[in-house]
Amino acid sequence: MYLRQLSYALLAAVLVSTSLQAVFAAGAHEGEQFYPLFTYRTGPYANVGTSIVAGQKDMLDYLNETEGGVNGVLNYMVECETSYDIDKGIECFDRYVGGHQGAPTATITGMSSGLFAATVERNRKHKMPHMTPGGGTATAIDGRFNEYQFSVMFDYWREAQIVVEYIAQRLGGHDKLKDQVIVTLYHDSGYGRETITPMKMLSEQYGFKDVQIPVAHPGIQQEAQWQRIRNEKADWVFFRSWGAMTPVGIKTAKRTGFPVDHIIGDIWATSEDDVRPAGDAAIGYTGVNIFPPGTDYELLKRIKETLYDKGKGDLKEMERFGTVYYNFGVITSLIYSEVLRTGHTKFGNRPITGEEAKWAYENLNIDQARLEDIGAVGLLAPLKLSRCNHQGESIQAKVIQWAGDGWDSTDWIEIDTQLFVPIFTAKAEELAKEQGVPKRDLPECEA
Repeated sequence: MYLRQLSYALLAAVLVSTSLQAVFAAGAHEGEQFYPLFTYRTGPYANVGTSIVAGQKDMLDYLNETEGGVNGVLNYMVECETSYDIDKGIECFDRYVGGHQGAPTATITGMSSGLFAATVERNRKHKMPHMTPGGGTATAIDGRFNEYQFSVMFDYWREAQIVVEYIAQRLGGHDKLKDQVIVTLYHDSGYGRETITPMKMLSEQYGFKDVQIPVAHPGIQQEAQWQRIRNEKADWVFFRSWGAMTPVGIKTAKRTGFPVDHIIGDIWATSEDDVRPAGDAAIGYTGVNIFPPGTDYELLKRIKETLYDKGKGDLKEMERFGTVYYNFGVITSLIYSEVLRTGHTKFGNRPITGEEAKWAYENLNIDQARLEDIGAVGLLAPLKLSRCNHQGESIQAKVIQWAGDGWDSTDWIEIDTQLFVPIFTAKAEELAKEQGVPKRDLPECEA
């Protein structure tokens, strides 16, 4: 009898202890701001994903160390591995959209254009912003129909503009574009085909010959395409590749005699992981960039001093510090932290909700003075959003060139940001009607 009573008592104690642990865990991070990290440390793009998430984490850990979080609100981060798979990304979204252990989620940064498109309905349902720097969809610019989608900084149509503008600068003026032959060699996917229409429109505007050549995934066979480039007597190649397709293309271009400094890579084809496998053939290769590499930026110096000089930081290979994709991660968390700061000006220095973060996005203004305060001059171009414009009032990018041991860079290249906006807004309205999405009443956006 005594043993039975003792067993019951022990069981009761275990149950009480387990319940208390569950209650504690449920609110363990109350008062903090939750930021789910949608990672891809595994899978075909692990090299890219590992660098990006390191930059994301280091930026927020730096803020945790130096100011106790954003305005004293600690950043609480949990990784959710997606392997760059949309279904896994959706699982991560559903798991963490409501926050974690008492800390609310303010925004989702899925780091994938495919996931950005796949969660549109979920974002509306949960009133949760989804931000993708340099990706997403061009139609997300229109806040009348895309209340919770923020494809900040860039899109592929604007990339086409940057490429043509850069070529014009190299030639000495837009009038010199006439009769030039610009080939777009693209990954034969939705991503790769995205610039077909804008390049056609730009060719009609400036008089250059537009040639489109697809490459089947994964892009490791390109001899026929580069032979056609020779036959077309191409002057320039806009190289919209991804993954293994990039170094294969660079080496194939070298073998066929095409000048590598007349290849202009896409933003996802212009990193150290793209050029190093091509060896000396890549020296002179250029590409569009909105995540400038380098370690001389004041913010990067502060991160190194605060974290890595003290044995902290997420990177295991320090040679990745300051690379394109590491700095991409830093910039992503920098924008996110500025969204939180903007939200604090209205809602107070406390964790904010998704709906409050939406207000913050639509009032975000990272101007030149703020960039100087942050130590991010040259690392990020000024970024101002509004209820009407979820991408940025000024779209800028750099073109960087591989020197064999690092990158040389242009200054920020500006474009006519209004050129394609009527197309984007018309398409956004068309999609909204098809999907039954109501139009927000924003009179200032109708002008």
